[in-house]
Amino acid sequence: MSVNRRDFLFFLGAGFTTLAVGSCQNSSKLPKIFSSPEPKFPESLPFQPIKGPLPNALDGIKAQTSKSVIPVSDNSLSEQIQAYSTYEVIDDLVLPEGFTYDVIATWGDKVGNSRFGYNNDYVSFIATGEDQGFLTVNFEYISAALWLETYQQIIGKPLPVKNLQSSEPKQTINAFELPQKDPLRRDILKLSQEGLTDLGIGVISVERQADGRWVRTYSTTDRMITGLSGWKNKQYLKATGPAVAVFTKKGQGYNDQLGSKIIGTFANCAGGTTPWGTVLSAEENFQSQVTEAVYPDGTTYPPRETPFLLEKMEGLGNVFGLAGNKYGWIVEVDPTNPKDYGTKHTWLGRYRHEAVGIRVEFGQPLAFYSGCDRRSGHLYKFVSKGKVKNPQDKKNSQLLADGILYAAKFNSDGTGQWIPLKADTAINPDQPDVHAGGVIALPQRPKGGSFIAKTDKDIQNFKKRFKTLGDLYTGNPEEKQGAILIDAHLAASAVGATCAARPEDTEIGPDGSLFIAFTSGTADAETGGPNLEIFQAPSEKKQYEYGWLMRLVEEGNVPQAMTFRWEMVATGGEVAQGGLGFSNPDNLALDAIGNLWMVTDIATNKQNEPVAPGRLNDNQQPLEGTDLLGLYGNNSLWFLPTSGEYGGQAFLFAMGPMDCELTGPFFTPDQKTLFIAVQHPGEYNRTRKDRATKTLQFALQTTQGEEFMQTRQVPVGSNWPGKEPNDPPKPSLVAIRRINSQQIVEKPNPL
Repeated sequence: MSVNRRDFLFFLGAGFTTLAVGSCQNSSKLPKIFSSPEPKFPESLPFQPIKGPLPNALDGIKAQTSKSVIPVSDNSLSEQIQAYSTYEVIDDLVLPEGFTYDVIATWGDKVGNSRFGYNNDYVSFIATGEDQGFLTVNFEYISAALWLETYQQIIGKPLPVKNLQSSEPKQTINAFELPQKDPLRRDILKLSQEGLTDLGIGVISVERQADGRWVRTYSTTDRMITGLSGWKNKQYLKATGPAVAVFTKKGQGYNDQLGSKIIGTFANCAGGTTPWGTVLSAEENFQSQVTEAVYPDGTTYPPRETPFLLEKMEGLGNVFGLAGNKYGWIVEVDPTNPKDYGTKHTWLGRYRHEAVGIRVEFGQPLAFYSGCDRRSGHLYKFVSKGKVKNPQDKKNSQLLADGILYAAKFNSDGTGQWIPLKADTAINPDQPDVHAGGVIALPQRPKGGSFIAKTDKDIQNFKKRFKTLGDLYTGNPEEKQGAILIDAHLAASAVGATCAARPEDTEIGPDGSLFIAFTSGTADAETGGPNLEIFQAPSEKKQYEYGWLMRLVEEGNVPQAMTFRWEMVATGGEVAQGGLGFSNPDNLALDAIGNLWMVTDIATNKQNEPVAPGRLNDNQQPLEGTDLLGLYGNNSLWFLPTSGEYGGQAFLFAMGPMDCELTGPFFTPDQKTLFIAVQHPGEYNRTRKDRATKTLQFALQTTQGEEFMQTRQVPVGSNWPGKEPNDPPKPSLVAIRRINSQQIVEKPNPL
């Protein structure tokens, strides 16, 4: 089911009242309290929304006949077209009037005995006083071309790339098996070391000045937990849960000889913050650096399966012999403890974690929710065996060492259930033809890894060979459970969990309901895509690129429930097509009032890509899906009230610099600051030279669907955050605040 702006409050508003969810337990639909409102123009919003590149029904434009500002939807088509016939993209973090931002840290800045990493993502703030605290920041991946181009300028030392660049740049090299003294191995080791130094988790101390600015204080607690922590300094990461039994045994596959000790963390995307003051960091696309595939006993394929590749700065774990099954986990860190270098809790599963939604209630088990950010990825829930006695007690971390991991099964009637990933769970995968792409990946036996099921017969044969998850994995009971958790994505597919549309962020609402951002509904050519019975376009059953927001309510509103109800509460896409005007929703945040804040994740190479007249390609075929992403311009930050007169509407709060992604929005407890990371500015066109700008044409549509052409001025590359001509672009962490130092959202939305 797809939902437009007018329906958003219809579903969402109920989630932020005191109405007991249990009162609607016998209905497959979520409680609906408010009637569907007409869009209302923001005359008294906490900020004046900025103008984006696309007509949005709630944007304000000046009327031709007066000085008043009225909503786009109330203008004549000619006035709407005139207002959007030209647009200028700005290489900056563009905010509403009355707001400003401060750059707190940027790539290369000193952090302890290391440096602030590359492509900062999730941000967490743990207050230690009224105006001070610790920021914990994830560093996800390397934008290879830009990193190689600007490394010496920013870091101040050269990289040993000459020998590698003289060979075929797309050549993969298995450095792990090269002789120790081989010059090529030496160069790859140095490059990989520098790359992994820029990935991981950083902790920095900050304080707020009298004028509202946040600055670093450089405490002795500041530190980096990099992709190589433990390699030389013995600051290994620890692990809990059944997968430790696999790490410590000699099995079918590669063994790094370190037992339960783990070298580093990388591919750190989003995360979560616990009430007891620890931060959870999600290892996402770890398969770019180490091997993802495992054998039936959970041991990993050898390092040669993921060789080094200079062109993409991938395979960085190859030369160090990192064991792939030790990555792809949730890492817990206490930012206030300088001796804590992280613990990987394996009961939470190994897959491409995007984030983690944390539900902690007195007298109840912990419930941690996380999505696997891949096309066909699943939604998961971990439920602890023990119960919470005090939500603020740091001993709650011990509850993560025992429990059960579940994967979500969504039914088309708005109901669903949690399927346990344990040995006695029955094999029952979905048929390939219900998915975008018409295929599904399943565990391959006896070899290990995966195979692609393309027909109903493939599924029938699979179910004949294997009856339970235990038939797919080997070892004693603890080892078998560990292997299932290590291979969580394929195990979940095997038992019938729903293949989803890139489930990214997961946030718990004030009432205990779960909000999930599904970023994109298109398929991967090799491994398929989401279930099209669940993830539908607004008008027809087909692949849909622009994403959704879902609200999920547990039966009885308890974290350990085994069934739930779900509803799509917002759909991406153009207004004329039934969307809310954004594309590819990603990280979410909730302010103290319960409003949703959402950033977008439009692919870098698609941002501001021109759209020809008639929306036809060179072969005169209709453009659709990813071909239209250029319409949305740069990535952005949106404000979605969940109650009151503006509930059910989406307002554009910020646009990011060129080629970037805005990530990790996080509010301070007093709601006066919104921390956010600006990731990979300049990733596609790199450093902007001499203020270079292109003039491009876009076939837009009015809010009523009438086509018109927009002339758009687009900077080529980025100079952010320095903003001086030819400055190198650098990923950076910023603090957004009001110039008058008041709260971001100054007053509650009336119910």
